[in-house]
Amino acid sequence: MTTDTALSNTSRAAGEHDPVVDELRARFGAEAFTLQPTLTGMPVIWVAREQLIEVMQFLRSLARPYVMLYDLHGVDERLRVHRDGQPPADFTVFYQLMSFERNTELMLKVALHEADLRVPTVTELFPNANWYEREVFDMFGIDFPGHPHLTRVLMPPTWNGHPLRKDYPARATEFDPYTLTMEGQDKEQEALRFDPESWGMKRHSEETDFMFLNLGPNHPSAHGVFRVVLQLDGEEVVDCVPDIGYHHRGAEKMAERQSWHSFIPYTDRIDYTGGVMNNFPYVMAVEKLAGITVTPRARMIRVMMAEMFRINSHLLFLGTYLQDLGAMTPVFYTFTDRQKAYNVIEAITGFRMHPAWFRIGGVAHDLPRGWERLVREFTNWMTPRLDEYERAMMDNSLVRERTVDVAPFSTQNAFDWGVTGPNLRATGYQYDLRKAKPYSGYEQFDFDVPVGTNGDAFDRGMMRLEEMRQSVRIIKQCLENMPEGDYKADHPLTTPPPREKMLQHIETLITHFLQVSWGPVLKPNESFQMIEATKGLNSYYLTSDGNTMSYRTRIRTPSYPHLQHIPSVMNGGFVPDLIAHLGSIDFVMADVDR
Repeated sequence: MTTDTALSNTSRAAGEHDPVVDELRARFGAEAFTLQPTLTGMPVIWVAREQLIEVMQFLRSLARPYVMLYDLHGVDERLRVHRDGQPPADFTVFYQLMSFERNTELMLKVALHEADLRVPTVTELFPNANWYEREVFDMFGIDFPGHPHLTRVLMPPTWNGHPLRKDYPARATEFDPYTLTMEGQDKEQEALRFDPESWGMKRHSEETDFMFLNLGPNHPSAHGVFRVVLQLDGEEVVDCVPDIGYHHRGAEKMAERQSWHSFIPYTDRIDYTGGVMNNFPYVMAVEKLAGITVTPRARMIRVMMAEMFRINSHLLFLGTYLQDLGAMTPVFYTFTDRQKAYNVIEAITGFRMHPAWFRIGGVAHDLPRGWERLVREFTNWMTPRLDEYERAMMDNSLVRERTVDVAPFSTQNAFDWGVTGPNLRATGYQYDLRKAKPYSGYEQFDFDVPVGTNGDAFDRGMMRLEEMRQSVRIIKQCLENMPEGDYKADHPLTTPPPREKMLQHIETLITHFLQVSWGPVLKPNESFQMIEATKGLNSYYLTSDGNTMSYRTRIRTPSYPHLQHIPSVMNGGFVPDLIAHLGSIDFVMADVDR
């Protein structure tokens, strides 16, 4: 059996024989659903728009319920050629749900026709659907009746058109030259004026007049181009509205114009502190489409470098978090140690922040001579250093006063708002994808999953410190157990032939030319890969239409729902606590806006 056939059969079995499919059929009847075989590793079920809410309510009420709306977005199907077995659709809205008790995901799809682009809102069932539905409205022009505030979320309010539609241009050369008159500038500035009434806010109560304050979009505590409009009664935050999109670069649109290979460097820029961690889910999703089995050596190299960047990212978090709390010294210590990490990363990959080093089928090149010494020196340095950080920073009485019992939230609240990663584990819920659904050989490693107790700003800080300790353990195991063999799979779809063969055979030369100039052609299908990234669960959902590039690339990032979560935690709190909470989230705006 070929790898492609094995993957396809595995995918089909995962859909048809998943218990939730039987439960849905028993409740609604088999004729209510169309099951789509994919390479996503989860059941993909088409449901009628009229039954969507009822089906979701049923899934939330099961004995082992689907408690989190992990993702929600759309697809413009109008130019897609290969849609065998799928209901007719001009546009599709998909909903990805997670059940932590079952350790499974489920995708629901709703088919829409161009003349009737409406889907009922699911915000009453899943509060975090708010921003996702706004983004689908923004990018595709799909309406969600019943939504509390259906406005653009990534594009400016004055924007014309819907960028992820297939008839919307993808290159700057397809637009007229950009001009901005004084009149146009005044219009854009006026569009940014905050209108409290449109958000259901009052300007005053019987006792006091409320003040409305812009925190950001250029403020040190905003950690990027991020704006929070605060409704204040003195120092108390009565309500707040996070405002994103200032950093939007259209990464998902770019993916439609890049080959499967050439999009890899773009993934580095999603979470620019995560480096190769961003390459990870993308290349694995492509490998599912291509039917590639990665070598054991390449798998372990990937794990080692991903954990190096986890430490690097958490060090950045720790230094800037303490800086937000008023401690200026820690950031110098953490940046010194980040330099040590970058020295190892640069020696192995040749680059620092954006290596774009993972490749479809493996990594760009083998580990260099002397890599063991560099990695061992780094791990030997970090082990006592982390103990020092805990004593000097997290045990500091001022840090504890600013963070203990500040901005706490529960596990259920995290589920409602799509919170994952260290921020979820800080509530006491032990879910780490590296343990729950091991990928790239993580099941071979011995490491613990730290959890918090109170879900407050202090626990969120401690999570990163403890995770760095576990990352050091994983890297040490890579150091001691690195397999021999190839660093890249020998697969004709994604790996150009060796140069020595290319110079000997004309057929090999032609293959090499096509691979480099056009890139591989992948069979029509859909694949999905999720990883435990530095800030939470990150995933790529890819759709191939049998071409040299992706038909649709959906990038789900952890920072996006974490920012949407802010009002549910901070309303009723105080401005200094908001600053502490923003620092404890550990977000990057490129990860939010994409």
